Amino acid sequence: MTHRALIVSHGQPSDPRPAGEEIEDLARHVATHLDGWDVRAATLAEAGALERGLAGGVGVVYPLFMAAGWFTGTHLPRRLAAAGGAAWPVLAPFGADPAVMALTVDLARAAGRPVLLAGHGSFRSAEPSRVVHDLAARIEAETGKPCRAAFIDQSPQIADVARDMPNAACLPFFAARRGHVIDDLPDALARAGFTGPLLPPVGLHDRVPALIAAALMRARGA
Repeated sequence: MTHRALIVSHGQPSDPRPAGEEIEDLARHVATHLDGWDVRAATLAEAGALERGLAGGVGVVYPLFMAAGWFTGTHLPRRLAAAGGAAWPVLAPFGADPAVMALTVDLARAAGRPVLLAGHGSFRSAEPSRVVHDLAARIEAETGKPCRAAFIDQSPQIADVARDMPNAACLPFFAARRGHVIDDLPDALARAGFTGPLLPPVGLHDRVPALIAAALMRARGA
């Protein structure tokens, strides 16, 4: 029996294909950790991608989002239903996986200095910021180094926190590199006079494909 999974991310509305290629590459790496699985990928920003990913049968949807909230709880189910995927169960998002949180703590510890944990934030839901604030508190408790949360879309803003932590490491709690991570985040750090390292996003770590594969296997009892 072939199990099916569709990894879904928000994507980049202004230039959808590069983000689509990035998540497709992730799906291929996830599939190397799974036997008997058809692992596909789609972004919500790319026209027709969701429909193509759902074609041919029923499986599970893995949201490549950093927290539960409006996108995973409201927008994604609506889009799935409109695309013919109402029967596909939606798993917990990437950032809510305890293994991903543990990876984030490991990356913060490896930085060996205070950490600015950068998140997206949301004006629609408090859950994305709560996850980042809670994770920052955990990092501080487990590493013994100061850690503060800051956001693109809400307070505290990244530039404001970065001014108070100019020599910290900035760890982006993001699933991909595009969009905010290559534009808004570096710009905010530069405005603040931030001199510490900007680390790669959590979602790009080499351990991530295996973590996603493990989540899919747990969901199917494989």
